[in-house]
Amino acid sequence: MNGQEGDKIYPIEYPAIKSASVYFFSTPSGLRYEVRFGRRQDNILHATIVFGVINDEFEGEEYVTTNRGEVYGVMNTISEIVRTFMREHPKVMIYEFNAIDKDDEANKNTNARMLLYRRYLPKIFNESWTFHINSNNAIVRKNLI
Repeated sequence: MNGQEGDKIYPIEYPAIKSASVYFFSTPSGLRYEVRFGRRQDNILHATIVFGVINDEFEGEEYVTTNRGEVYGVMNTISEIVRTFMREHPKVMIYEFNAIDKDDEANKNTNARMLLYRRYLPKIFNESWTFHINSNNAIVRKNLI
């Protein structure tokens, strides 16, 4: 990892209103990403984070992820978006990340995406949060004092 890419955050397109939950950014290679925060119907303080490439070249395959040598910049940008969302929605107590298997990863306990998420969770959340990772699902909970 070179220092420049390791610290890179791509320009973020923030929602027009702070209460909205969809952010966008584009990478230098032309990939356009969407980062979406979904709220659980049974608990509005539980947000599921979904992100992926939304370019037309992927034929409507929602939330495709790809690596064109920009993985660190992409993850740094997603981390910044999550921190921004957390500032705008301070009452959210649970964040959930699901790492969808690639076709060649089926039946593995933990896929490469979750290993990457596991690396970035401490960069997003401070010590007042607890991580629970089970296979390809990560739940991050705010510690109650």
